[in-house]
Amino acid sequence: MTGAPRILPELALSRSALDRSGWLRGDAGLVPRLLDDEGTQVVVSRGDLLQARADGSALVLHRPVEVRVTAEDLVVYLGADEGGGQYLGVARDPMPDASGPGDPARDGAADEPSRWLGLRSLGLTLDPLDVALASTLAGISNWHRAHRFCSRCGLPTAVNSSGWVRRCPEGHESYPVTSPAVIMAVVDRQDRLLLARNASWPEGRLSVLAGFVEPGESLEVAVAREVKEEVGLEVEAVEYAGNQPWPFPASLMLAFTARARDGQLRFADDEIAEARWYSRDELRADIRAGAVLSGGTPISVAYHLVERWLGEPIAALQDGPPVPW
Repeated sequence: MTGAPRILPELALSRSALDRSGWLRGDAGLVPRLLDDEGTQVVVSRGDLLQARADGSALVLHRPVEVRVTAEDLVVYLGADEGGGQYLGVARDPMPDASGPGDPARDGAADEPSRWLGLRSLGLTLDPLDVALASTLAGISNWHRAHRFCSRCGLPTAVNSSGWVRRCPEGHESYPVTSPAVIMAVVDRQDRLLLARNASWPEGRLSVLAGFVEPGESLEVAVAREVKEEVGLEVEAVEYAGNQPWPFPASLMLAFTARARDGQLRFADDEIAEARWYSRDELRADIRAGAVLSGGTPISVAYHLVERWLGEPIAALQDGPPVPW
């Protein structure tokens, strides 16, 4: 895919102004030094939520003394900005009620009112530095929660390499893993778009097809396999369209377009409850009527694949507050 054109605009979570400075992670004294440096800036998360300004425009950044790190906290070196400023992430367990303002007794008093918000809410409003900090902390903290025990010997693991490695007493190490997933806008020879509903989704929730890449597959092969498995179609003209990290909990979404060789839908298993071909006029009408809802939002790859095919902003077709797409 080197040099391959991309048809999607820059996706919200693909933006970054963060230098990860990975070569520094092996310094055992890095995190303690940064915690003692009043110039360090700290991002705080609780479970899947991050502390941000109440309007969601920026993360709340703390000095280390304001955060009061304890032995129960996960501290991760996130990287540096273009001016050399250093950033740590502090991940904590969720609060019993994490929907209100930040806890000033524990997390420092912010200059402005703050709230605990998810990355899905924040991704469209944060600048490239904040979105990279938030995505990195969200993904790495999810990985830590799932790898507290060694997959080889079952013993508890400890944090190493500034938060980027876990090691058990036997010396086995595990590293953060991102799972590639393909997501594809499939059209037929009449340029109709295929939308489908997963069996676990409510009525009316439709989206493009997606699935994880299996061992030994190229991305294009994964696209063809997933489409055939889910709706029984053979596809051709598979073309790359863009990508973005999706740390919910640990995916990289790789977008493609593809054309079906025929339009006969066949469901091989119970994963897909329904699927249909949409012309642009049909989809516009269903969006206006509120009959088509998707699990995606403007932060998602699915939203932009559908919007790009449609040729106009989805929000312009909706009455009142935007319906999640």
